Amino acid sequence: MPHQPYFVLVLAHSLHGRLRRIHIPHKAIYAAFAIALFGCLFVFGFLSSYLRMSWKVSNYNSLRQEVDSLRTRYQELQRVTNQKNEQLATLQTFASEVSVAYGLKRKPETSTDVANGVSLTPTFRQSLVEYNFLQSASISTLYRNYPKQWQTNIRPSLWPVQGRLLSSFGGRTDPFSGEGAIHTGVDLSAVMGTPVRATADGIVVYAEWSGGYGRLVKVDHGNGLQTYYGHLSRFDVITGQEIRRGDIIGQSGASGRVTSPHLHYEVRMGGTPVNPYPFLASSALSMPKAGQHDLPF
Repeated sequence: MPHQPYFVLVLAHSLHGRLRRIHIPHKAIYAAFAIALFGCLFVFGFLSSYLRMSWKVSNYNSLRQEVDSLRTRYQELQRVTNQKNEQLATLQTFASEVSVAYGLKRKPETSTDVANGVSLTPTFRQSLVEYNFLQSASISTLYRNYPKQWQTNIRPSLWPVQGRLLSSFGGRTDPFSGEGAIHTGVDLSAVMGTPVRATADGIVVYAEWSGGYGRLVKVDHGNGLQTYYGHLSRFDVITGQEIRRGDIIGQSGASGRVTSPHLHYEVRMGGTPVNPYPFLASSALSMPKAGQHDLPF
């Protein structure tokens, strides 16, 4: 049997004086040392994992406090925004009252247009052009003093522009979102700057920028009947002005939510859009020349 190196551990009894020798092989010592080293590494790994977990928990708590702080700030900003919106609504109401008093009716953008992310506010140049027009326009009270009996052609019986029918009334695919949508009027082809004529006698109740419509003219023909002329490039009438069939109310364009220049034409009864096609189908194909009217004045 080969000789194996070992350590000798001597144990002595204090009373009897007996000695006891215990032979411990080197392998056992090495094994014990390896076990102790493994235990130290295990404890070190456990402590490091614990410290990392504690650090992550600390960071999480810090981020949570920051999120709570941001949420509180957001709620405060939202409260302030609501207050500002209420003040703005009050100012808009006051401005509308003043505008109506002077015959200039204003309408803010709709929430749907803002939610869609469409740029519906006129540019500075557009606002300047509109201001110059209103400044130079003659807002005469004579228009309002005319008796209503002169409105004889109150049923739309004219094509507002001489153009092709690009998009019909009713369901269609929205050109921007690609989803199904309801088209409340018809689109008529018209190059930029084409004169747009009123299809019946009436009163201009709206001639302003109106969100996706862009520059919009609304003409009230009485008995709940109105016509809309959208995406104009300019106005040739003002709010409160009485017009006759065939009068030029503006020029076609590409203002508002459009992909190309055209005229958006609507007919509404009691505020509800109806199909303009029957009115167009029964209309005269040729429009009156400028200055030509059905009445002797």
